[in-house]
Amino acid sequence: MRNQRQIVDYALRRRALLGRWRAGHVDRSEICDANPYLTRAARFHGESVEHPCPVCAKHRMSLVAWVFGDELKQASGSARKPDELEQMAELFTEFTVYVVEVCLACGWNHLALSYVVGTGEPGTSAPAPRTRPRKSATP
Repeated sequence: MRNQRQIVDYALRRRALLGRWRAGHVDRSEICDANPYLTRAARFHGESVEHPCPVCAKHRMSLVAWVFGDELKQASGSARKPDELEQMAELFTEFTVYVVEVCLACGWNHLALSYVVGTGEPGTSAPAPRTRPRKSATP
């Protein structure tokens, strides 16, 4: 996706967590705790990936993107497909995308990546609706 900036990759944190789990310091129930809303979003909005789950080794992994930003209004906090992200990046000045890795078999989930995207140009999005009507001058 073009115009990505402020990219944060959480691979080191993921590797550390999996290492602690393999060493027995973290219980599987703590890392395989995807709630139904997350798994449903991964199923319908996610993008399948080829690598197996690091916990159960099943090939039912998905990456789901969540969008957040003031300019998004009601769409903020929702899961979006990759093609929707492309369209939104051309419409809005700036919003943050959080990509979560989810296993549909065991419930493993971990934040994989975050980045800011958008046109980066103030005034390029649709104007915000007025919240209050203008007062007219009274004679």
